[in-house]
Amino acid sequence: MEAAINRYRILALIVGVMLLLVVFVGMPIRYIGGNGTPSAIISPIHGALYIVYLALAYDLWRKAGWPLQKMVVMVSAGLIPFLAFFVERKIVAEARETAARGNVKAGSA
Repeated sequence: MEAAINRYRILALIVGVMLLLVVFVGMPIRYIGGNGTPSAIISPIHGALYIVYLALAYDLWRKAGWPLQKMVVMVSAGLIPFLAFFVERKIVAEARETAARGNVKAGSA
């Protein structure tokens, strides 16, 4: 399960940074500066990475056997600026605790 945790952690941080770039660089340049190029480059990259993040979040959620509410929080982390950094830290800690207790779903090694 440690591999799933590490994959999730890396993508959560990358998606969080990309979302900040979209919101605080791409959008202001587009709507204030009148130049849509940075947004046209950054936004699709964030979108593609977010799809990969969703797959990795689902994988970790399934292996940990958590309730659906936890998956909703994980999904929201890639959509709300700054939330990814807080959620990543909490989810990784809980996942490691779950793995240490041995509460991992069968077949999810």
